[in-house]
Amino acid sequence: MSAHPTAAGHDTHGHDAHGHGHDDHGHGHGEAHGTMRDYVIGFVLSVILTAIPFWLVMADVLGDKTMTAMAVMVLGAIQIVVHMVYFLHMNSKSEGGWTMLALIFTVVLVVITLAGSIWVMYHLNTNMMPMGVHDARTAP
Repeated sequence: MSAHPTAAGHDTHGHDAHGHGHDDHGHGHGEAHGTMRDYVIGFVLSVILTAIPFWLVMADVLGDKTMTAMAVMVLGAIQIVVHMVYFLHMNSKSEGGWTMLALIFTVVLVVITLAGSIWVMYHLNTNMMPMGVHDARTAP
């Protein structure tokens, strides 16, 4: 290959007209790039974290629906973290920490929304007037 500058002022080795080498892929500095090893690890973990809840539910391993639901939710939360780390490459260094800050803000909003919704539904349920058998027959 020749080292002659192209029309854009870069030679075929990625150096500009001043001899400085740089990455011309449009990515900012400090961003993590995934390797094939990272993607394979993420894929294997995702498959395992999908198969375990499926097995727990189909084989009724725990014997208690509440415990099974809690286990599925915990494994789902772990799978979310696996996806963020291995596929979205989120860490405290990428984008100068702004992606982590955005994630924390999103988690806080989701927790507030879910906790508030559960609180409202619980209090609506406990504060509703009980409906007796004779009231059910006359209800429209």
